[in-house]
Amino acid sequence: MIERLVEKIKTLNAPIVVGLDPTLNFLPKYLLDKAINEKGETLEAAADAIFEFNKRIVDAVYDLIPAVKPQIAMYEQFGIPGLMAFKKTLDYCHEKGLLVIGDAKRGDIGSTSTAYAIGHIGKVKIGNTEIAPIDADFLTINPYMGSDSVVPFVDECKKNDKGLFILVKTSNPSSGEFQDKKVGEKAVYELVGKKVDEWGLDTVKGGYSDVGAVVGATYPEMGKVLREIMPKAYILVPGYGAQGGTAAELKPFFNKDGLGAIVNSSRGIIAAYKQEKYAEFGAEGFAEAARAAVIDMKKDIASIF
Repeated sequence: MIERLVEKIKTLNAPIVVGLDPTLNFLPKYLLDKAINEKGETLEAAADAIFEFNKRIVDAVYDLIPAVKPQIAMYEQFGIPGLMAFKKTLDYCHEKGLLVIGDAKRGDIGSTSTAYAIGHIGKVKIGNTEIAPIDADFLTINPYMGSDSVVPFVDECKKNDKGLFILVKTSNPSSGEFQDKKVGEKAVYELVGKKVDEWGLDTVKGGYSDVGAVVGATYPEMGKVLREIMPKAYILVPGYGAQGGTAAELKPFFNKDGLGAIVNSSRGIIAAYKQEKYAEFGAEGFAEAARAAVIDMKKDIASIF
């Protein structure tokens, strides 16, 4: 799977993933009002409005980017209708030729991780029929419980040509409470990075592993260290834009050839119309504002090379 992602990044010259993390506050009022008029103030109405919002964003940017990253929690909050919107969004993105990074941050004891892996990136067998329940291309996972919680995901990647992004050094302000603690002479995030490198050794294709890492843009010095520890891991970089990460801080995450990392922006793109810079588009032009924000992001990242 990593070969497909790298090829799309090279073709589009866009190491960018758009986070489809909608909240009702991000939606133009008229979209939600329309859904409520049809289905009342219900979970179904919220889910319909979110899917329509996503669909229009995807229509506006699919030719510019290689991948999207829907955060499942933003859909789970609307119950089963929300999860149905998540699946519809994923399927629609595939129809438009996009790769999908399912942002679920799963991880548990072995048997539970196996079930999560089958559900998100694998296939479940019912009688003689195998079905891919969610069918994301990549999945974010949490390695806190160790190898027996991670290996089931790696196994499903191998079976189904999928990929992972494992939390290593996250962009949130309190990440250092655990991730920066020293064990001997090494920080926890360094030890996790070493394990990511090990977990992915036999999945390397075309220079990169199907087992990647999540490292926040807000910690470029740590990103530089981890780039050396994980030379074969593709790095998913959240924290650009709205969370404070700048293009200049992204360079340590990339290799000299401009590959090795893919940068996420969520509300900076999907809610761009709310920013002063893109105010001219208005609520009616929210999708066009998102496209303009992607183009600006591409230029911004290209400027560091």
